[in-house]
Amino acid sequence: MSVDQRDGDVATGADSSVVAHHSEAEAAERFAVRSAAALLGAMGIGIGFGVLTALVRTRWEPMQTADQTVTDHLVAVVADNKALQNIVTGITKLGATSTLVVVLTVATIWLLLRRLPRLAVYVVLTAAGGLILNPVVKELVARLRPVVDEPVYTTDGWSFPSGHAMSSLVCYGVVLLVFTPTWQAGARRAATVFAVGIVIAIGVSRIALGVHYLTDVLGGWLLGTLWLVLATAAFHRWRRDARIDSTGPLPGDVAPAEEDDLRPVPVQHPPTLPHPWQGIGELAVAWVLLVGGLVGIGILVRTLATDTAVLGWDHRVVAMLAEHRNPTLTSILDVFGEIGNTIAIITVALIVAALAVGIARSWRPVLFLGTALLGEITLFLTTAAIVDRDRPRVAHLNPDLPPTASFPSGHVAAALTLYAGTAALVWATTRRWQYRVFAAAALLIPALVAAQRLYTGAHHPTDIIGSILLSSIWTAIVWWVVRPVSTGDRSALPCVRHRCDGADFSGCDQAGQVQIDGGATSTRSPRLAEPNPHSRSH
Repeated sequence: MSVDQRDGDVATGADSSVVAHHSEAEAAERFAVRSAAALLGAMGIGIGFGVLTALVRTRWEPMQTADQTVTDHLVAVVADNKALQNIVTGITKLGATSTLVVVLTVATIWLLLRRLPRLAVYVVLTAAGGLILNPVVKELVARLRPVVDEPVYTTDGWSFPSGHAMSSLVCYGVVLLVFTPTWQAGARRAATVFAVGIVIAIGVSRIALGVHYLTDVLGGWLLGTLWLVLATAAFHRWRRDARIDSTGPLPGDVAPAEEDDLRPVPVQHPPTLPHPWQGIGELAVAWVLLVGGLVGIGILVRTLATDTAVLGWDHRVVAMLAEHRNPTLTSILDVFGEIGNTIAIITVALIVAALAVGIARSWRPVLFLGTALLGEITLFLTTAAIVDRDRPRVAHLNPDLPPTASFPSGHVAAALTLYAGTAALVWATTRRWQYRVFAAAALLIPALVAAQRLYTGAHHPTDIIGSILLSSIWTAIVWWVVRPVSTGDRSALPCVRHRCDGADFSGCDQAGQVQIDGGATSTRSPRLAEPNPHSRSH
């Protein structure tokens, strides 16, 4: 090697050292600036909440006058419009404890299924701290709720700070901080705007319903933000103390090897539906043929029930049940009537879809459930409108029956589609008898929904039979077209029995697939591969 070459190598090494030194200095400077900004922000939020609490405690008259004025104006608008009352009440339920507990429970189970226990602990502790902190502060401040001229909603407890405002901010904030950092920038911004909009709408709804003042809502937001910042900072410090590298300040800033575990599906995944237009065509043809068959059966049933005694038993069953009603049985079956309504079906479907994606690492289960339920509701509405069969001529326990006709039963069809579809997903993804027993037990729910609809006089037995035909045939067709769990789809099932790692692939074949309880196969989790330093998305 010549002297010039050696000199060049030395110079290059010196330049690299200088560049590395500058990079480390810049990183340290950025960290210091961000830490200082976060600290100042937390202090500002804490001071703001402290000042607001002091003003509420001292009952500062200008603030109380402004509070009462805002509450009176919003309540007056809502009180004069029944439809608006229903909308505002629906929005406020998004911040109810029961709703938030469901959201956080699903998120926690999802993280545990993906083997991310630290994030699951963060979700649980942050949520629990928020639920504990709010009532404690309320007891310390002891502010009475607003008094309005036309009450449209009632609740008990103290007023400051708003539990709905604080809890919704903590809940939806946790979901954003955990799940969105691995998303694309556009999707992340859209999710943030959507979550902020929900939190603001919940806060405004509490004022419009006359159960909180404006300062109660502001106090809830300030306290929720302060708690979320403190919990997130503590979690970040916990990860640093545990020497978990490659993690950012947000909970969802995970190591590159865990990014695909936090995403709903891996970046590299097979198409959800390889031939979408073919699938849409098959479903459309099946939908039309099924409508024709159901309408034909419905018109035949309606004609026989009206003009002949062939279906006399159809009415006698409903009449007999109406004669043997009692309060205990009515209250028990009413529970299953609620389970079969639209809101309950949508809620359970969203929960099942989220957990199915968490397990399968594929959008196919979601496509299956969504298509099955969408097809079911359109089949039901179309058939009911054309057949237009009268409901049973008995005393109805539910006088506010929906305007749809009797054949077929929408409650039974929706419940059977959802729970039979869920049972099929569980049955196909495991051979463990405990899970299969659970899946079979889920089929009792639509059976009890059907019993409730007959008991209350909402439907004839033949209406229930029509619903069973509609749901079972359509769900089977959607399963056949979508194939939500396919042994040929290497992303369809998770590695749930064998924990594969970089050193031991016992139970995995040469293609990286894992036997699931002796049955179908699945690819190794993407996190098991060597991390690609260039794969991190920003």
